[in-house]
Amino acid sequence: MVAAILIAGCSAAGSQHPRPADAAAPGDRKELTVPAGPDASEERDAPRRRDEEGRGPAGPAPAAVGANELGVVPVLMYHRIVAGATSVDDRTPRDFRAELERLAREGYVPITAREFTDGRIDIPAGTHPVVLTFDDSAPSQFRLDADGRPDPDTAVGILLDVARRHPGFRPVATFFVNEDPFDDPGGRRTLRWLHDHGFEIGNHTLRHTLLSEAHEEMVRWDIAACRWAVHKVLPDVPVVSMALPYGAMPRPGRLAAAGEYAGVGYRHQGVYLAGAGPAPSPHSTDFEPGAIPRIRSQAPAGPGAPYGSTAWLDRLRDGGAERYTSDGDPERISFPRSLEHLLDPARRDAAHPY
Repeated sequence: MVAAILIAGCSAAGSQHPRPADAAAPGDRKELTVPAGPDASEERDAPRRRDEEGRGPAGPAPAAVGANELGVVPVLMYHRIVAGATSVDDRTPRDFRAELERLAREGYVPITAREFTDGRIDIPAGTHPVVLTFDDSAPSQFRLDADGRPDPDTAVGILLDVARRHPGFRPVATFFVNEDPFDDPGGRRTLRWLHDHGFEIGNHTLRHTLLSEAHEEMVRWDIAACRWAVHKVLPDVPVVSMALPYGAMPRPGRLAAAGEYAGVGYRHQGVYLAGAGPAPSPHSTDFEPGAIPRIRSQAPAGPGAPYGSTAWLDRLRDGGAERYTSDGDPERISFPRSLEHLLDPARRDAAHPY
């Protein structure tokens, strides 16, 4: 079954992404045919069904590994990975590799944004989840060569190499994309490769609009249009995570989580901000899926460095903040009994205080 969508091109203050020559201009109308959306609930339930079919971990007692699944989780935010860094958002390939190596040494295991908001964090006992997120779908994050292999100098190439050197360090991340991601028209090659290799594709709006200054119709159009563009390449993959361009919330804020434009709907189980601290555990009363904080990847010096990744990873390592430590069982939520007041009451059936 197909539905017709009339996409009206819009513009808004703050967009830094030029419109392609064949894109709809403000006031133009272009009819597009969109397949009906996938059933996201079935996709989300797949991991649970697999677990119910017989998977059950056996490992150390939660107390033995200091399990604390009410601790905070670093959600790291990256943009360009380039040798000639010109912005506080840029990281050099060398610095990016060094940060990944540090995460691996300190017992972090990457998970996707979707896995985080699902609350089913399936990593070994005693390890800590980290969510690697990439905004703006820049080609320095990911490129494929003529043979369909990742460029080793991109973020994905470096991540794959670090994972090879550190068994157990999962090479997964979430890419929040815009129009024509990674300079690949429509994302025809790149999005499929990323999905087939365990990466998540998230929504970053089609035109990278400053949503706080856009009118409601523009907000709904830009988010729905990005969802539609991804759907063209990955028709059976729900887009359930969104990062707000510039971290700016639309008005009303509910439009970031769910809405529709001309029959194309979107619904996000997690909406991500632009800073500036670790995210509460998805099992915690402090967790707000519609406003999840992230930490900008950053060196120890420079503007905003006290809120960047180097400073926060230092605090988490040194106990300045209680980080999430897994008990190894995704069906159970383990934590010291003294923290029981932080548990979301809706998660009580899975609670395992000690």
